[in-house]
Amino acid sequence: MKAAVFGVPIPGNDSLPRKDDPLTFRQRLRFSDRTTPVHSMLSRLTTCLLAAGLALTALAGPLAAEERPAKELFGAKRLPAKMAASPYGSYAKGCIAGAVAIPTDGPSWQAMRLSRNRRWGHPDMIALIEQFSQDAQKLGWPGLLLGDISQPRGGPMLSGHASHQVGLDADIWFTPMPDQRLSAEEREKLPFTSMLDKSKFLTVDSRRWTSTHARLVMKAASYPQVDRVFVNPAIKKKLCETWQGDRSLLGKVRPIYGHDEHFHIRIKCPEGAAGCKPQARVPAGDGCDQSLAWWFTKEPWAKPTPKKDAKPVKPRYVKLSDLPNACSTVLASASPASEQEVTYRGNGGVSSTALAFSGGGESAGRTIESVIAADTMLPAIVPIPIPRPLQ
Repeated sequence: MKAAVFGVPIPGNDSLPRKDDPLTFRQRLRFSDRTTPVHSMLSRLTTCLLAAGLALTALAGPLAAEERPAKELFGAKRLPAKMAASPYGSYAKGCIAGAVAIPTDGPSWQAMRLSRNRRWGHPDMIALIEQFSQDAQKLGWPGLLLGDISQPRGGPMLSGHASHQVGLDADIWFTPMPDQRLSAEEREKLPFTSMLDKSKFLTVDSRRWTSTHARLVMKAASYPQVDRVFVNPAIKKKLCETWQGDRSLLGKVRPIYGHDEHFHIRIKCPEGAAGCKPQARVPAGDGCDQSLAWWFTKEPWAKPTPKKDAKPVKPRYVKLSDLPNACSTVLASASPASEQEVTYRGNGGVSSTALAFSGGGESAGRTIESVIAADTMLPAIVPIPIPRPLQ
């Protein structure tokens, strides 16, 4: 005997009868007794291993989705969840069902950076943008250039934002809409224009900032459904110094890092949206006080002091399990048949170019790397100290 499996001897080649050897009944019986247990055990072992492999394969899908960063899962979706419109969670940790897209072009707006696929929002948000674009023209503003709103199903983004996750945030460029319709390539490459004098500390550039810019920001703050309008601290200071209109609206205009090339409109949770987590109320007053003065000290811009002998902390990405439970359903839900089916139809109608940059069906050609590569025109990163004051 040459070997054994689980204590059972395996016959060597020299102990096996040749093909042409006659076998007696006893020899056949003895040969059968010596090989059957081995074959049986191997067969049972193979069956167990196959069953285990199938079980692991069945679990691999859900486990892989659970372990992947949520931004990858949501960033790969090209179309929204075919559900009733509803935001879930908070502005910086949530998702949205039933989002609609604003057309790439309207009578008084043009959507920018189309490759990002972030012109989706709650119907209330999209309706407000349309109304605001029309009101802006009455102020003498040519029209709006729209930045990011949200992804088709909201959620964390691959780059650029912490908020914009529930379809209730929208970025508006400080650059007015040009007379001509921009091509898709121009919308990707047109640079941002800062309203700050970069040769000075937190100072508005008077060569670029105009009274119409001020009226535009304050008009955005005037809508009852708007909760906050985020701008750079220098712009907030400029408004505090120069605004002659209703100063009670200034309280809605909140200073924040960046936001010198665009301003950020945030609306309140829609009525009846039980899954939406509202932000704390804006503090009373016009905000032209010590909370604004803080931004002009060294503290907000100082780099955090590293702790002695502190080990580097590996970044932890937000997972699907960190979001509201409803977001799993939103992520797994079926998509509409086409983008056109869920493109907003308001006073501006449906754009004839609404599908021009859709990139096909669900996740067609949509790789994570392509999304990151498209984000080449993000504003410069600003250091963010800890802690921040409440906004």
